[in-house]
Amino acid sequence: MKNTASIKIDEMIQKGKEQSFSTKNTLPEKVRKQIEDILQDRLADSIDLTIQAKQAHWNVKGPNFIALHELFDKIAEESETYHDLIAERIVQFGGIAAGTIQLAANRTSLSNYPLIATTAQEHIEALSHALATYGELVRAAIKQAAELDDPATADIFTEISRGVDKNLWFIEAHHQAQK
Repeated sequence: MKNTASIKIDEMIQKGKEQSFSTKNTLPEKVRKQIEDILQDRLADSIDLTIQAKQAHWNVKGPNFIALHELFDKIAEESETYHDLIAERIVQFGGIAAGTIQLAANRTSLSNYPLIATTAQEHIEALSHALATYGELVRAAIKQAAELDDPATADIFTEISRGVDKNLWFIEAHHQAQK
């Protein structure tokens, strides 16, 4: 049974989902709402990606430990910039960025990170899968934003896509060298 504080928080979350602020942004409100939904989905994925990279960073073991430990941390740091760009775009449209861990966990499209991963190879596989999935979702968001005639949001997603592709390359280079 939920206590009074939990109920109040749930009510605030629901109000936040419904809340919007007026803006003089000239994109039609209908378009802003559609873009905001896309942005909220990618925000959840970005937060999840950051935490998955940290999971790899904290738990990797093996002969390439220090190189991967530092690489995974760099990927986590860069992923943080993605959710900042996305969240700020949501707010620019008058929305509220749904950026808590709980909300991101309920909305993410990424697969669960395998907690049993410890070896370099297991973390490389798990994180490369997360990066590839996220990259695919971001490329779809570029197309969606362009179709909704929002080149600024498409540009944000294009910037993110370049970074994700670079990080996927860095991760896969470790895997390819071990074959």
